[in-house]
Amino acid sequence: MSVRQTWVVREGGAACAWFDLRLAFADGAWIDALAVLSDGGVRVDEVRAEPALSLDDLAALGEWLEGPLYEACVSGAANAGPDTARRARVAWPRGTEGRRLVAREYRAARQEGDDPVLAVMRATGQSRRRSLRLIGEARDEGFLAPRHARRETGAPPAL
Repeated sequence: MSVRQTWVVREGGAACAWFDLRLAFADGAWIDALAVLSDGGVRVDEVRAEPALSLDDLAALGEWLEGPLYEACVSGAANAGPDTARRARVAWPRGTEGRRLVAREYRAARQEGDDPVLAVMRATGQSRRRSLRLIGEARDEGFLAPRHARRETGAPPAL
């Protein structure tokens, strides 16, 4: 099972954390889920499974995920320290090195068939708008291919 925290929303004293979960079984079956952990417990927002889950399995899914989610939260809090508990963004290098890392995350997500902008958002902890700006800066420095082919200005081609 793999558990990856994707978002944390804090309001007042309460916090909700979204997690991507992947359960892979030896027979090739798998379950992908988006779960929310809050003071009220575990809520499953989205589930994809192959083969499809029965209603009984779907009802028990929250209980299956609760233990691994708890372990991910406890180990993450123990490794994070008090300083990062207040700060949602990860430390990300600035300048050329940061743009190089943005390009690496972008290309890796494209190769895996994932959303590259979302991958950059997760890696940097930045908003979608800021992540798009970082991707554009990486393109401008030549770390990523241009988005659209540029047209040459000048006289139209002769017919």
